[in-house]
Amino acid sequence: MATFISHSPAETEALGESWGRAAERRLVIGLSGDLGAGKTQLVKGLARGLDIVARVHSPTFTLVNEYGGGRLRLFHLDLYRIETPAQLIGAGLEDYLHPDGVAVIEWVERWTDCGWRSAECGVFRRVAIEIMDETERRITYEDSGA
Repeated sequence: MATFISHSPAETEALGESWGRAAERRLVIGLSGDLGAGKTQLVKGLARGLDIVARVHSPTFTLVNEYGGGRLRLFHLDLYRIETPAQLIGAGLEDYLHPDGVAVIEWVERWTDCGWRSAECGVFRRVAIEIMDETERRITYEDSGA
C-alpha cells in the first residue's frame, strides 16, 4: 500500500494526472472519503492525464458521467445516493467493472457493501482519502487484479 500526502487541491490533481498518464484500458479506481475530501479533484487530474479536455464535475445526480476525446474514455461514477443493493442492481452499473477505458467509482464502499468484490474486475485501485486539515489530505492506495 502506498501513501501520498497532498498539501493542496493542485497536488491532489497532480497525483491523479500521473495516474491518468499511466492508465491502461479496463482500470477501475474505487474512491472512498468524506464529502469534500478531494475525490472529484483527483478525478479532474486523472482526466487531464488522459488528455480529456472536458470540464469534469461530480455525477452525484446522474450516477455516471462519461468523458471522451482523450487517450482513453473516462467513466466517472458517484454512488453517494445509492442506498440499497436493489438500487445498485437496478441502475445497471455492472458494465463499468470492465470498462472500455477507465472507470472511477466515488463512494465505492456502497458497491462493496452490496457484495461486489474487486476480484470481479481487471486491475482495481482502491483509494482512501482522509482529511487531515483544511488543505492536507492523506491518500492511500493499492492495486489488485490482473
